[in-house]
Amino acid sequence: MTAAPVLAPCLRSVRAVVLDTDGVITDSAGVHAAAWKGAFDACLSAAGIREPFDPVDDYRRHVDGKSREDGAVAFLKARGLDLPLGDPGDGPGTATVRAVEARKEQLFNRHLREHGVDVWPGAVRLLHALTAEHVPCAAVSASRHATELLTAAGVLGLLRTVVDGNEAHRLRLPGKPDPALFLEAARRLGFPPRDTAVVEDALPGVEAGRRGGFGLVIGVDRTAGPTSAAELRGHGADVVVADPGELLIEEERRGSVNRRSVNGRSG
Repeated sequence: MTAAPVLAPCLRSVRAVVLDTDGVITDSAGVHAAAWKGAFDACLSAAGIREPFDPVDDYRRHVDGKSREDGAVAFLKARGLDLPLGDPGDGPGTATVRAVEARKEQLFNRHLREHGVDVWPGAVRLLHALTAEHVPCAAVSASRHATELLTAAGVLGLLRTVVDGNEAHRLRLPGKPDPALFLEAARRLGFPPRDTAVVEDALPGVEAGRRGGFGLVIGVDRTAGPTSAAELRGHGADVVVADPGELLIEEERRGSVNRRSVNGRSG
């Protein structure tokens, strides 16, 4: 019989855990990036700009972890485009920031209808282990699709609360790297930030965890690029792992845990 996994030492000092959704729990960051690429590339082409949107580097640097509007504005400005904001009812297009956002949403929703979104097995294992240890968990996301995705993935029941893009809009919470989303999640869990861990894959999210005074900030390095782990540490990660499942230790392997993955600032 396989022994149940136990929490790595770094998690035993916290009383609650807040996880990002896209890229940490659900395998949806790539879907968001692909949808943004379709929307941004059309906009760049219309402006005569030949350098396309890079769904890895550009997404990570300008979009990941931010609200749709903040991410769109940041990337377009990086390419020298200063589009008008436009109106909330703008249809999909290239003339305004909100038209670009609408095109991205159109492409993202099409993918959800046709393919759905998977979850990361390691994150699900971690959520189950935290639940077994009576450590309450929350999920946060700048996306307004987060609760829908978590419900469809069957993991909503493992979470005490979700602070998604809809809640951020309702409560007027600023986006990452402001720590407001994480602080609201910790407040709902009933624990101060110093007793709470943040698990994030986006640079603005890691920075938000550090700025919020959270007791442990864990960076998830999904890209495994030559500098990605160092960038997560540079933005404030105490621990860098390739997958949240690395934060678990099989009972019989307690003494031989890979400390490179779960201790201190190693990456």
